[in-house]
Amino acid sequence: MATAPAISTSERERLLATFPDVFQRSFMQRFGLAIGATLTLIYLTICFFAFNVGPAFMEGRWDRAAIYLQDWYSWRAQPRLRFESDGTVRVQWSSRGQYPADAYIFWLQPMQDGGYSVTYGSERDRIDVTPSLVQIYVNGEAWPVTITADAATAPPGVPPSIVQDGNKVIVDYGFQGSAEIRTNQVFVQRRFLGWANFLFDTQSVFWGKSYGELLALAIYQPRIDPERSNLSYMVDDFLGNKVWQHADILSKLLQTIVMAFVGTLMATVVAFPLAFVAARNITRNRVANWGMKRFFDFLRSIDMLIWALLFTRSFGPGPIPGIAAIFFTDSGALGKVYAEALENVDDRQREGVKSVGASPAVVQRYGVVPQVLPVFISQSLYFWESNTRSATIIGAVGAGGIGLKLLEAMGTNADWDKVAYMVLLILLVVFLFDNISTAIRQRLVGPQH
Repeated sequence: MATAPAISTSERERLLATFPDVFQRSFMQRFGLAIGATLTLIYLTICFFAFNVGPAFMEGRWDRAAIYLQDWYSWRAQPRLRFESDGTVRVQWSSRGQYPADAYIFWLQPMQDGGYSVTYGSERDRIDVTPSLVQIYVNGEAWPVTITADAATAPPGVPPSIVQDGNKVIVDYGFQGSAEIRTNQVFVQRRFLGWANFLFDTQSVFWGKSYGELLALAIYQPRIDPERSNLSYMVDDFLGNKVWQHADILSKLLQTIVMAFVGTLMATVVAFPLAFVAARNITRNRVANWGMKRFFDFLRSIDMLIWALLFTRSFGPGPIPGIAAIFFTDSGALGKVYAEALENVDDRQREGVKSVGASPAVVQRYGVVPQVLPVFISQSLYFWESNTRSATIIGAVGAGGIGLKLLEAMGTNADWDKVAYMVLLILLVVFLFDNISTAIRQRLVGPQH
């Protein structure tokens, strides 16, 4: 292998004199990265112990988190099988009503002795419920649970999926569901993949029909309602779904989009002229420059969420507080960005317009605005895209929009599938606006390489 020739002393001195920044670096230039990494590691270590990160992870209810995650992409039917005094079992459903009153339910079938049989996936995994005895089947093996006035008692030697918890017995069938056997009832949770009754609720004539049947009804089959087409009927029933509330959710989503657009537009209109006052090379007045920049700092230093809380108290819940919160925060942020762009314009164009005797307003119009307008529009589009996400957050504190609807669904602790639905809608809107904003910005300032 050939070796590089050694350089002479004079050449070495010439290189040192020509490139002193390369060969004679300061202490921070040589060790700054290592010092910064070490300080960051020390800081993170202090935070780990100061905020009890380790115990928080160890004590976290990860099993509950897994259940919540399952609720995003599946649904639970939750009937209560209550023991009646006449020796029968009565089925009581939750308020969401996943089935009509007379529906055939394949996994919940009546028994001849007045009880019910709940099937989890197959006949080998099921629960036969009567008021005096509950028979649990796990992989085909029967485990009788005795019901008395004081407790539900499981036999000894039960498998790990059956747990005696005080005076009740809990059986877990994994994703298929679970059951909680008490002295007066059996609380059943039966899980299915997908979202229950997403298209139509149980009151709709289209409930329970397959996609093929719905397509046939929409295209060529006779009208169900003589006053409207079947397709129009389907759209009305879809939007009027009492469980999923599609019409209300979509209107709240539109309200969120309008909040973001109007708030950003108002902030752009206000920040545009004020930025000329803040720019030092445009307005030759240090007091005016300093005062306007501090005004921008004041507006943007208060978080949008705080502004939303303030305006919600002033105007009440609704889109007006959301628009005002976005307007105030973005007026400060856009004003600062606009002022910095104005301070970096090429003065030669301005001097050229001024040399022909143009007035100060004409000088700014033709010497400055053409240079900064693409940047201004680009920044406003970026803020509009960002505010679409922010409007969801401030909506949760009462500023209207889909954020408030999202908070209501999370508060029930049972509508996580509806939460997932709204989150997907928000992601779709953000993705769409991101692409629209990017396309417009690239036309204005060119693609970023």
